[in-house]
Amino acid sequence: MTQHLVSALNPTRLGRTIRQILASKPSKEAVLVHGWVKSVRVQKRVAFAMIHDGTTVQNLQVVFQDPKLAKPLTNGASVRLRGILTPSLGAGQETELVAESVDVLGACDPETYPIQKQTLTTEYLRDHAHLRARTDAQGAVLRLRDSTMRCLHNFFQQNDFTYVHTPIITSNDAEGAGETFRIAPLPSHPTGPDAKEKDSEFFHKPSFLTVSSQLHLEALSNAVARVWTLSPCFRAERSQTSRHLAEFWMLEAEWAFTSSVHDICDVVEASLKHVLGFDSLDRNLLLKEADKSRSPVAVASEIPWARITYTDAIRELQQSGERFQFAPAWGAPLQSEHERWLAEVFAGRPIFVRDYPAAIKPFYMRRNDDGKTVACFDLLVPHIGELVGGSLREERLDLLKAAVKQHELDEEAYRWYVELRRFGGAPHGGYGMGFERLISWLSGIENVRECIPMPRWSGRMLL
Repeated sequence: MTQHLVSALNPTRLGRTIRQILASKPSKEAVLVHGWVKSVRVQKRVAFAMIHDGTTVQNLQVVFQDPKLAKPLTNGASVRLRGILTPSLGAGQETELVAESVDVLGACDPETYPIQKQTLTTEYLRDHAHLRARTDAQGAVLRLRDSTMRCLHNFFQQNDFTYVHTPIITSNDAEGAGETFRIAPLPSHPTGPDAKEKDSEFFHKPSFLTVSSQLHLEALSNAVARVWTLSPCFRAERSQTSRHLAEFWMLEAEWAFTSSVHDICDVVEASLKHVLGFDSLDRNLLLKEADKSRSPVAVASEIPWARITYTDAIRELQQSGERFQFAPAWGAPLQSEHERWLAEVFAGRPIFVRDYPAAIKPFYMRRNDDGKTVACFDLLVPHIGELVGGSLREERLDLLKAAVKQHELDEEAYRWYVELRRFGGAPHGGYGMGFERLISWLSGIENVRECIPMPRWSGRMLL
């Protein structure tokens, strides 16, 4: 059985991708290529086509020494080609395929194909979300998501974190903001003399789509000391800003035996610099289309990112001379304009703002000795604002129970969470980072709706 599994997973059974073909050296052996036609140009004595399969930002140039072979080809059509890989005689590519045969596997009418060569607006591509991955930019976004996830996996693996799966359906609102999607089964209509109305609550109590995996990660981190996840989250927030989605992916990490906010900031900074340290053709392509000032590459250097307390940040904002729409005041949340000023003007690089007032933060954050602030932080980055939020978690049983009451939460619903402190609870902390915001920062794309394949936001869900 083992031999059968190894054979079944052998990459040669799948055939080579265009990325693999372009990385190989020319030979006299026939090469089989599958992909979609990006463009086709038929001349009198020769024809050319650019073929892609989405595995790389690069296209494979195919040369048809008999132009008749290329006549069935149209933009968007899926094809199978067989030919010889040879050194390219033209500029722009090192190798090309001299085609010997071609089969059109899926025809595409060039007159009605929505993805035309001319520039397509962002809104137009959102309306054609099922096809927009065929554009160079959206293909690059998908691969950048993949490579970024791999980099983060690598970082956490190097630091002995265990990747875990957490529930999508939950009975609590981790943030306490109330912006959750409640779920319930479709109403049924029982029939027959013994039919009874079923409980409308499938789990016999209210249930929601998760807004965060944090609380469940805390439970796991008190058994497996270092855990992390990258999972979908949902927020019923009607905001229409460029930073918000109703369905998004969140990277969250939690670990035991840490007692300093600075330790958590160190992990966040190291993980992001690890990602920035990897060269990416896809990121380079996207940044080429973006405002050059949005490139985050410069902050990957060894220079530490800035750190400041919330109190000092408020003072800097008040003394800045800037005319903000919302006046900065101690005890009020930082607005987007404040976050961007701190990152872009004051620090000129990413900046950690720590020790926010307890009154504007969730119940689970560890209270500082001053009694007014909590041991937390937000990482603010240029052009984005808040990218990461984290804290030490309140491990002291009496203070946690008091916080649950103060925030008027259901004590029974959080009994298990409080119980973690009663049975060997260790000092611990962690953070969460919106994955689409990370992709936005890495790529220079302004709106997170272009950083996820099929975006959902208030009033909009096409697929």
